[in-house]
Amino acid sequence: MKFNPKHCLLMASVAVLIPAAIAGASSAAVSTVAGMPPVVDAGNLYSETRFDQLAPELRNDLQRVYVPNLRSNDVSVIDPQTLKVVDRFKVGRSPQHIVPSWDLRTLWVANNAERGHDGSLTPIDPRTGKPGKAVAVDDPYNLYFSPDGRSAIVVAEAKRRLDFRDPKTLALQYSIQVPNCGGINHGDFSMDGRYAIFTCEFAGTVAKIDLVNKSLLGYLKLTVPKTRFKDSVQSPNPLETEICTVSKGMPQDIRISPNGKLFYVADMASDGVHIIDGESFKEIGFVVTGVAPHGLYPSRDGKLLFVANRGSHAIHGKRKGPGSVTVIDFASNKVVANWPVPGGGSPDMGNVSNDGKWLWLSGRFDDAVYRFDTTNGRVDQIKVGQEPHGLTVWPQPGRYSLGHTGNLR
Repeated sequence: MKFNPKHCLLMASVAVLIPAAIAGASSAAVSTVAGMPPVVDAGNLYSETRFDQLAPELRNDLQRVYVPNLRSNDVSVIDPQTLKVVDRFKVGRSPQHIVPSWDLRTLWVANNAERGHDGSLTPIDPRTGKPGKAVAVDDPYNLYFSPDGRSAIVVAEAKRRLDFRDPKTLALQYSIQVPNCGGINHGDFSMDGRYAIFTCEFAGTVAKIDLVNKSLLGYLKLTVPKTRFKDSVQSPNPLETEICTVSKGMPQDIRISPNGKLFYVADMASDGVHIIDGESFKEIGFVVTGVAPHGLYPSRDGKLLFVANRGSHAIHGKRKGPGSVTVIDFASNKVVANWPVPGGGSPDMGNVSNDGKWLWLSGRFDDAVYRFDTTNGRVDQIKVGQEPHGLTVWPQPGRYSLGHTGNLR
C-alpha cells in the first residue's frame, strides 16, 4: 500500500484533539499518599529533575553509562566524557534493565534469567562503579519503587505478577496478580502516588493498579491503527505503509505527562504513541512516530518527550533497521522532530544525561549504544556487548527514583 500523507496527518491530528482542561497545566495543590515526597509543581511533576537539581549526595558518584548486555550476560560501563568502554563485568543471566533505587544509592541490574528459574538482582555502587553480590529474586524482568519508597516492585513478567519487596533486603512483602496482562513489563505512577499503569506487551493492553488498596483495577485494550510503517531496512524514514497485519498492539514503555493527567504508551506494533487519560482510564489520542516505538524519555525541562523507535516490529529484529528518535511536544502533542540513525539502527532504552544535552539509548539489534545530541539529533555510536537493553545514565537529577532506567521525580 502506497504512503498516504493525508491519512498519516489525520492519524497524527487525532492525538491533539484533547480537551484543554486535560492538556493544560494545573496549579492546584496535590494530596499525595503518606510517606511520598510532596509535589513541588503540579504543572510539571518533572520540575525536580532539571539539570540543576542534582542531589548533593550524588555529586561524588562516577559519571558513567551502565549498559546491560542481554545475550552476553554482562554490563558494559561507558565514560560519557571519552565515549569509551572503561569496564565490563559479568552479572546474572539475561540482564534486562539497570535501575536506580528509590534512595538513589544503588543501581540494580535486573537479571530475569529468561525461561529459567535463577533470576537475580545485582547491586552496583554508583560511587565506584563496581558490582556487589547478586541477590536471588524470582523473575525480575524490570524493577520499580512505590512512590512512598516502602516497596521495591519486581515486575515478574513471565509470572504475570507484581512482587512488592523490601527495598533494602528484597524480602517479599506481598504480590498483586495480573493474570490477563501477558508480558507485563513497564509502568509509571500517578502524580499523587495512588495508582500505577503497567503495559501488557503480549496482550495489547494496559493494566491499572490501585497502590493504596493493593489491587488490580482493570485493563484497557489499546486501539490498533488501520496502517503502520513497513518494517523495511532500506529506508530509515519509510515512505510506504502497509495494512496493519496485527489485531492487537504491543505496548512497551509508558510515561506520565508533566501535569499528571495523561499517560503516553509506546506501541511497537502500531508505530506510535497512545495517549491515555489516567483518571478515566480511556484512550483519547494517538501520535504516529516511527517504526516500532519502544522507550520514552522526558527532556530535562519537561517540555519534550523523546520516543525511541526500535526499527523492527519483530522481537528479534535485523541489524541496521529504520530506527530513529521522534520528539513530541508535551503541550501540543505534536511531533516537532525526527532523528534517524545514520545507516540504520535499533534505538531501544536509556535516558537523558544530567545536563540534558544528550539522549543515550541502547542499540538493541546492533550491539551498540547511541548518543543523540538533543539539540539537533546528531548521533555518536559506541560498540558494547551482545544485545544491549535498558541502559541507565548516572548520575541523574531528582529527589527519588520510581525505577526503570531512571524515572526520577
